[in-house]
Amino acid sequence: MKAVITRLLHRFDREVIEHQIEEELRFHLEQLTEQHLQQDMSLAEAKDAASKCFGNVEQIRDQCVEISRSNRPLIRALKSFLILVFLVGVLVRIFSTEFHLTRVGDILIAVGVLSRLLLYVHSLTPSSFLSKPETSSPLMLNEDGRASIEAYDQRKRTPVERVISDK
Repeated sequence: MKAVITRLLHRFDREVIEHQIEEELRFHLEQLTEQHLQQDMSLAEAKDAASKCFGNVEQIRDQCVEISRSNRPLIRALKSFLILVFLVGVLVRIFSTEFHLTRVGDILIAVGVLSRLLLYVHSLTPSSFLSKPETSSPLMLNEDGRASIEAYDQRKRTPVERVISDK
């Protein structure tokens, strides 16, 4: 019984999923490399051609992990249950006449919304929110580390000092 539970929990472990996906991707890359080797290419050329044909392995791996995480039946059931808790809280809040029951409705609404929000935040990938280098920004630093827009004028006044003194 303990082995079955461990195996079930192992299926949902992110590291195990990532490892399985990496093995699968490595297998497909090896298959492509073998196909290119059969076309009389050297090993280095075959690996290079296979990686070009396959695409960005890290991006594909991240997408596969995300798909695997979103297709979990337990998570889907939990999300549906939390939506149900929220709706029951709304119904209790609307149709109850006693103060204590409206408080229960408020608690159910809060539990449903906050838990669903927690699951949403937990599933976010921080890499999608990290800043990417912006080449068209006017505030981008030059090669020598200076800002491309000068904050001071010829008399070394800041923009605020210029506005005050120009009045």
